[in-house]
Amino acid sequence: MFALTPAAAEQITRAAAEQPQAGPQPMLPMLRVAAKIDESDGELVYGMGFDDEREDDLIVDGGGVAILISPHSQPLLENTTLDFSEVAPGEYQFIFRGGCTAPAAAKSCGSCGGGCS
Repeated sequence: MFALTPAAAEQITRAAAEQPQAGPQPMLPMLRVAAKIDESDGELVYGMGFDDEREDDLIVDGGGVAILISPHSQPLLENTTLDFSEVAPGEYQFIFRGGCTAPAAAKSCGSCGGGCS
Protein backbone atom coordinates (compact mmCIF):
# COMPACT_ATOMS: atom_id res chain seq x y z
CA MET A 1 0.00 0.00 0.00
CA PHE A 2 1.21 3.50 -0.83
CA ALA A 3 1.21 6.04 2.03
CA LEU A 4 1.93 9.69 2.79
CA THR A 5 3.55 11.03 5.91
CA PRO A 6 1.62 13.79 7.70
CA ALA A 7 4.28 16.29 6.57
CA ALA A 8 3.82 15.29 2.91
CA ALA A 9 0.02 15.45 3.17
CA GLU A 10 0.23 18.93 4.72
CA GLN A 11 2.56 20.23 1.98
CA ILE A 12 0.42 18.75 -0.81
CA THR A 13 -2.71 20.31 0.70
CA ARG A 14 -0.95 23.70 0.82
CA ALA A 15 0.21 23.37 -2.79
CA ALA A 16 -3.28 22.33 -3.93
CA ALA A 17 -4.80 25.42 -2.31
CA GLU A 18 -2.42 27.58 -4.38
CA GLN A 19 -3.36 25.95 -7.71
CA PRO A 20 -5.62 27.92 -10.06
CA GLN A 21 -8.97 26.16 -10.47
CA ALA A 22 -10.92 26.17 -13.73
CA GLY A 23 -13.96 24.48 -12.23
CA PRO A 24 -15.21 23.34 -8.87
CA GLN A 25 -12.53 22.00 -6.54
CA PRO A 26 -12.68 18.31 -5.61
CA MET A 27 -13.40 17.52 -1.97
CA LEU A 28 -9.80 16.33 -1.53
CA PRO A 29 -6.70 17.36 -3.46
CA MET A 30 -6.02 14.66 -6.07
CA LEU A 31 -2.35 13.85 -6.53
CA ARG A 32 -1.23 11.40 -9.19
CA VAL A 33 1.86 9.44 -8.21
CA ALA A 34 3.67 7.37 -10.82
CA ALA A 35 6.74 5.19 -11.12
CA LYS A 36 8.53 3.61 -14.04
CA ILE A 37 11.79 1.88 -14.73
CA ASP A 38 14.24 3.92 -16.78
CA GLU A 39 15.15 1.58 -19.64
CA SER A 40 18.62 3.09 -20.07
CA ASP A 41 19.90 2.28 -16.59
CA GLY A 42 17.19 0.28 -14.82
CA GLU A 43 16.60 2.90 -12.14
CA LEU A 44 13.18 3.50 -10.67
CA VAL A 45 11.94 6.99 -11.56
CA TYR A 46 9.10 8.69 -9.70
CA GLY A 47 6.73 11.47 -10.72
CA MET A 48 3.80 13.28 -9.18
CA GLY A 49 1.38 16.07 -9.96
CA PHE A 50 -2.21 17.16 -9.50
CA ASP A 51 -4.57 15.34 -11.86
CA ASP A 52 -8.10 14.07 -12.38
CA GLU A 53 -9.20 10.54 -11.62
CA ARG A 54 -9.09 8.00 -14.48
CA GLU A 55 -11.19 4.88 -14.83
CA ASP A 56 -8.70 2.24 -13.64
CA ASP A 57 -6.91 4.30 -10.98
CA LEU A 58 -6.30 2.99 -7.51
CA ILE A 59 -7.33 5.71 -5.07
CA VAL A 60 -5.54 5.78 -1.72
CA ASP A 61 -6.55 8.06 1.14
CA GLY A 62 -3.42 9.95 2.09
CA GLY A 63 -4.61 11.80 5.17
CA GLY A 64 -6.75 14.38 3.41
CA VAL A 65 -5.17 13.86 -0.03
CA ALA A 66 -6.55 11.46 -2.65
CA ILE A 67 -3.60 9.61 -4.17
CA LEU A 68 -4.22 8.39 -7.73
CA ILE A 69 -2.12 5.48 -8.99
CA SER A 70 -2.45 3.93 -12.44
CA PRO A 71 -2.43 0.12 -12.79
CA HIS A 72 1.03 0.29 -14.40
CA SER A 73 2.54 2.09 -11.40
CA GLN A 74 0.81 0.11 -8.65
CA PRO A 75 3.35 -2.74 -8.34
CA LEU A 76 6.27 -0.29 -8.46
CA LEU A 77 4.79 1.83 -5.66
CA GLU A 78 3.82 -1.05 -3.37
CA ASN A 79 5.01 -0.37 0.22
CA THR A 80 6.27 3.10 -0.69
CA THR A 81 5.84 6.16 1.51
CA LEU A 82 6.03 9.74 0.23
CA ASP A 83 7.64 12.04 2.78
CA PHE A 84 8.40 15.76 2.84
CA SER A 85 11.51 16.37 4.87
CA GLU A 86 14.53 18.57 5.36
CA VAL A 87 17.41 17.20 3.27
CA ALA A 88 19.81 20.05 4.10
CA PRO A 89 19.44 23.01 6.45
CA GLY A 90 16.45 24.97 5.16
CA GLU A 91 16.03 22.73 2.07
CA TYR A 92 12.88 20.57 1.97
CA GLN A 93 12.00 17.97 -0.66
CA PHE A 94 9.51 15.23 -1.35
CA ILE A 95 11.23 11.89 -0.92
CA PHE A 96 9.98 8.42 -1.83
CA ARG A 97 10.95 5.90 0.86
CA GLY A 98 10.79 2.13 0.95
CA GLY A 99 9.24 -0.01 -1.72
CA CYS A 100 12.54 0.01 -3.57
CA THR A 101 12.62 -3.63 -4.44
CA ALA A 102 13.19 -3.38 -8.16
CA PRO A 103 11.19 -5.73 -10.38
CA ALA A 104 13.09 -8.62 -11.94
CA ALA A 105 13.45 -6.65 -15.20
CA ALA A 106 15.35 -3.85 -13.47
CA LYS A 107 19.07 -3.94 -12.82
CA SER A 108 18.81 -2.33 -9.39
CA CYS A 109 16.82 -0.01 -7.20
CA GLY A 110 19.03 2.86 -8.29
CA SER A 111 18.59 6.17 -6.58
CA CYS A 112 14.86 5.61 -6.08
CA GLY A 113 14.03 9.15 -7.05
CA GLY A 114 16.60 10.74 -4.78
CA GLY A 115 15.39 9.27 -1.55
CA CYS A 116 15.04 5.67 -0.56
CA SER A 117 15.55 3.81 2.64
